[in-house]
Amino acid sequence: MDKTTIEKNLNNVLTETDFKSLGEKKVGKVRDSYLGEDNIILITTDRQSAFDRILAAIPFKGQVLNQTSAWWFEHTKEIIPNFVLDVPDPNIVVGKKCQVFPFEVVVRGYLTGSTETSVWVNYQKGVRDFCGHKLPDNMVKNQRFNRPLVTPTTKFEKHDRNIGRNDILVEQLATVAEWELISEKALALFAYGQKVAQEHGLILVDTKYEFGRDQKGNILLIDEIHTPDSSRYWLTETYSQRIQAGKEPDNIDKEFLRLWFKENCDPYHDAELPQAPKELVAELSSRYIKLYEMITGQAFQVDDRPIMDRMEANLRNKGYLV
Repeated sequence: MDKTTIEKNLNNVLTETDFKSLGEKKVGKVRDSYLGEDNIILITTDRQSAFDRILAAIPFKGQVLNQTSAWWFEHTKEIIPNFVLDVPDPNIVVGKKCQVFPFEVVVRGYLTGSTETSVWVNYQKGVRDFCGHKLPDNMVKNQRFNRPLVTPTTKFEKHDRNIGRNDILVEQLATVAEWELISEKALALFAYGQKVAQEHGLILVDTKYEFGRDQKGNILLIDEIHTPDSSRYWLTETYSQRIQAGKEPDNIDKEFLRLWFKENCDPYHDAELPQAPKELVAELSSRYIKLYEMITGQAFQVDDRPIMDRMEANLRNKGYLV
């Protein structure tokens, strides 16, 4: 998509919602959730978060994330059932209400990352037992593991904590049977994701999955899958030559916007942040759309109507609003 369309929609962004009749509202970094009796309605906004705050609103971001997830949910339902009941709008998914397991299942295919819970940061500190996995010496950053690692982190805690299979069982976060099923399905999802990504010129580097139990006790895949927010993607074409040259792999992500804020303010402590330059906002929107098209092989569809008007109309047509 050319950036002219994006620039025309710089102000047509979704930053908050207010659908009181949908159920109890909970606001996350990116999604607004409405809890009904039997379902949960997730609305993916255009909010761009980092440094524990909102940096900007990125046109079409919410649509990209929601439709990317919907595409992957449809293509992986034979691996494991998921919570999706309906996708009534490009920004909305209606899912089965589940009891969420209190951990995220991070699957890592490469030695990389920059956060305190990442495998590369820990490896640099000398950690060789990572979430129960023995790592060899003399590995280099961005090197591929012989096989993907399942590395859970806690959820619902103030700070994420790396844990392993034994921690999950000792802390009774899941039963043995539940964990065996979850870890097996996470690896199967990641293998399929890597295969599809490779076919489309991408490397699925790492990702996170979330699981829940429905009212019958069935384990379902929930939340999102293989989106640009939950996953790291590199470009296949230049990976080998850049690694051999000691350079970082080519990627399509939001790091450049985070760097702009770090260079122009103190994003952790300043009471007010400067407004992100329009050209950077448009560039990030373009990258999200490009990744959607590369992953799905489909052209991104633009609807220029005001997003709230469109969502309300679609929710009414499907009977979620009266």
